[in-house]
Amino acid sequence: MQRHLSFAASFVFGLLAIFAMTVFTVDQRQFAIIFQLGEIKEVVSEPGLTFKWPLIQNVRIFDKRILTMDSPEPERFLTAEKKPVLVDSFVKWRIHDVKQYYISVGGDEAVAKTRLSQTVNAGLREEFGRRTVHDVVSGARDNIMVEVQKKADADMRAMGVQIIDVRLKRVDLPPEVSESVYRRMETERKRVANELRSEGFAEAEKIRADADRQREIIVAEAYRDAQKIKGEGDAKAASTYGRAFGENPEFYAFYRSLEAYRGSFKNKSDLLVLEPNTEFFKYLKNSGKGK
Repeated sequence: MQRHLSFAASFVFGLLAIFAMTVFTVDQRQFAIIFQLGEIKEVVSEPGLTFKWPLIQNVRIFDKRILTMDSPEPERFLTAEKKPVLVDSFVKWRIHDVKQYYISVGGDEAVAKTRLSQTVNAGLREEFGRRTVHDVVSGARDNIMVEVQKKADADMRAMGVQIIDVRLKRVDLPPEVSESVYRRMETERKRVANELRSEGFAEAEKIRADADRQREIIVAEAYRDAQKIKGEGDAKAASTYGRAFGENPEFYAFYRSLEAYRGSFKNKSDLLVLEPNTEFFKYLKNSGKGK
């Protein structure tokens, strides 16, 4: 009885072992290739349970997801002016045709990355060699990434790989080039600043000259108006004096004499030498006759 139970247990265990060797699971993030005696028998791209013949067939799993290849060190490229630039980039890629991928690189991801790096670097070198430093630093980076992605994708399709994107993280000048560029930029900025100062000085002189001209015009017009008003006042005063003299010449002569006396004897230290019978003392001599 025990021998029958032992045989049954061994048989069940053997069936389970064979079943485990026959069934395998493919994740939705994976490809699977079934090999039979070293040759590719079937490619499984859909997720789920899949069967294979035990012992004579084996399975290899490959990643279906988008992978990233990041350059460990910046690459040195030459621009159209033969100026070196340091470029830090990364590539997004994935396996497009897993069978062709296995045939091309034997399923070795390291080999695939090496060939991918060579292709992308060749494309970057070509694109940078056609552009100036200004273009690659600021103006044409997007165009460079698009062109390199298209060319690398076309080349790597033959290897079963699709290039999703090529990105330039950083484009810098080497230290020795940066220093010369900064010096040239500083010189250019100083030149522009001097030009602006010269233009500002010329404009200031123009404004100052115009202000001086306007000031002279205003002063001249004010003097002209003042002289005109003064002349009109003098004419009006002379007219008034003339009318007053005409109406009462005796009073006018008397008033003028008083003004002369006031001006002559204004200060105690003033001295005036005249003859006693001079006309100047006319009204002083006759001051009592009215009484």
